[in-house]
Amino acid sequence: MCSLAINLNLSVIFMKTKIIGALLLPFILAGCIGDDIIFDEVDAQVRFVLWVDTLGVDDSFQFEVRYTNQIGEVEEPALTWISSDTSLFTVDDTGLATGIAKGDAYLVCEVEISDRPTVRDTAFVVIAGETGMQNLATERTGTLKTTSSYVLEGAFKLKEEGSGLVLELESDYKASSSLPGLYVYLTNNPNSTNGAYEIGKVRTFSGSHSFDISGVNLNDFDYVLYFCKPFGVKVGDGKFEN
Repeated sequence: MCSLAINLNLSVIFMKTKIIGALLLPFILAGCIGDDIIFDEVDAQVRFVLWVDTLGVDDSFQFEVRYTNQIGEVEEPALTWISSDTSLFTVDDTGLATGIAKGDAYLVCEVEISDRPTVRDTAFVVIAGETGMQNLATERTGTLKTTSSYVLEGAFKLKEEGSGLVLELESDYKASSSLPGLYVYLTNNPNSTNGAYEIGKVRTFSGSHSFDISGVNLNDFDYVLYFCKPFGVKVGDGKFEN
């Protein structure tokens, strides 16, 4: 009888623990989630990643773009290249532009996807005596902002260094230290870590510091994302401004 009573008491305690845990779980999650509702979809976009702003008469240059779909994944859809004035320069279906006569014109690259708005990017091109330098940026900058109840702020810089990249957080950087597993990512979809590049766990919560990055290129991603990994919840982000 004694052992039966003990077993019954243990069963009651176990059931109470499960009930309490179930009741507390929403509050635990709320502490990380707050009142934010996250949607994974973003606007598709096409963006020039290699271009010149001056094209020489009788010179040719291969323009390049990058397209990301509505969930931030890089794709290679059919591209439509358009010269705003074919008497000044022409462009073929690969993005190879050739200067014809001096003047100013626009180069447009469009992507048409069924049941979705057409997306495009436009480059202003001066046709002159000779082709200018390629627009190959060696660094990109942005500013972090919180999208939750947790602190996240500060300027950042992604730059080429050696054969890799370095993400530098500036002296005004601040992040909450109360989250159980805050990670930083590079991504094209600031609402999700799907398809993102995981830089690493956040171990510094104020002041300047940096992360070494390898295996990706400077223009592969458009956002820096801070994510509460154990709960799968976004904390904040920063978009590259260039």
